[in-house]
Amino acid sequence: MSTAETPTQHAALAEHTTLRLGGPARRYAEATTAQALVDAVREADDAGEPVLLLGGGSNLVVADEGFEGALLKVGNTGWTRDGDLVEVEAGQNWDGFVEGLVAEGVGGLECLSGIPGSVGATPIQNVGAYGCEVAESLVSVDLYDRAAREIRTLTAEELGFGYRTSILKGTDTGVVLTVRFKVTEDGLSAPIRYAELARTLGVEIGDRVPVAEAREAVLGLRRGKGMVLDADDHDTWSAGSFFTNPIIGEAQLAKVLAGIADALAVTGEDVRVPQYPAPGGTKLSAAWLIERAGFAKGHEGPGGRVSLSTKHTLALTNRGKASTADLLALAREVRDGVEARFGVSLHPEPLLINCSL
Repeated sequence: MSTAETPTQHAALAEHTTLRLGGPARRYAEATTAQALVDAVREADDAGEPVLLLGGGSNLVVADEGFEGALLKVGNTGWTRDGDLVEVEAGQNWDGFVEGLVAEGVGGLECLSGIPGSVGATPIQNVGAYGCEVAESLVSVDLYDRAAREIRTLTAEELGFGYRTSILKGTDTGVVLTVRFKVTEDGLSAPIRYAELARTLGVEIGDRVPVAEAREAVLGLRRGKGMVLDADDHDTWSAGSFFTNPIIGEAQLAKVLAGIADALAVTGEDVRVPQYPAPGGTKLSAAWLIERAGFAKGHEGPGGRVSLSTKHTLALTNRGKASTADLLALAREVRDGVEARFGVSLHPEPLLINCSL
């Protein structure tokens, strides 16, 4: 990898992921420009060497055995703005970018404040939170197509966005280099669409507020759920929400809801299931299902080395001395428990490297 910084041997993935888990990679290098990133990937491909691209490490679960290949840090950073169009380098820290826009009074992405990771990762899984998704502001991406060995530009429409997904998810063929977003310059946020955020701000759904107010409210809500990184808080030693909210097709919805009601009837619990319209069906709350399947906040996995966050049941956390095997055991327990009780399958949101559920 002559175009990247000098590689080191046997880099520990645990040092590069927010879960602080994962075994060694055979080699580590950092590419600090988009062209260096392209060159490094191309050289590895020519050598037949597997490549694991590393952004902020916030969406990775890596096996204890590690990764037998090159761990390549996407290190190209910075952004430029021309009016309402912003072009950002893939390795730029996402929240640093959002914070910078808010400081300029630029709106559109403030409800995605506090999300860890890099800009280049956001279109891959269509990152979203508090009623906002990347897909709503994204204009296009430049990426290196490893199969065609060329740099291509894909528009938002060509990326095939869906709930927490795009055509880039589940494949390493496209290496994101730069991302472009459409923003607003009037100092106001995107319309507030998330009820909890609207209550916090004291506004109605659909209202707009100063971008700085929206950012601070989102950060406050995320901190309360252990979703803002803090090295001293083990509740933030996670990959964020581990399971996506399940989307149930309309043909199955009545049966699924009836099954949930039947399962909870014996306990006398409130069976008003939180549900939200979603493309392709109705979205249910994974956190609600997990809690009512018997997994409370702080529920411990093997030896107490992992647990559900004490603040949010969707986060699986490393309590300090865990292994990836411990984390996966807890994930399986939760997944299987929800399916056994409610007949609903939960699917992991992070990328699993050399491991599976």
